[in-house]
Amino acid sequence: EEFGDVLFSLVNVARWEGIDAEAALDASNRKFRRRWSAMERMAREEGLELEGLGAERLNELWRRAKTEERAGDGEARAE
Repeated sequence: EEFGDVLFSLVNVARWEGIDAEAALDASNRKFRRRWSAMERMAREEGLELEGLGAERLNELWRRAKTEERAGDGEARAE
């Protein structure tokens, strides 16, 4: 219940700031999916499976996916 209260408060703040909370969440979900797919591809190219990797290696792949996304999206910056 408390977590729901926090979410409700965040949506209210977004509303006050003129932000469409649902659209913002949708954009973040799309960004996450793009980056996760890039991580899966990178791991596959290295003959690895994400499920067996530790946090440090996952974070490294995440950083690479983020950098790759931004480099390939110069005119329309990633969210």
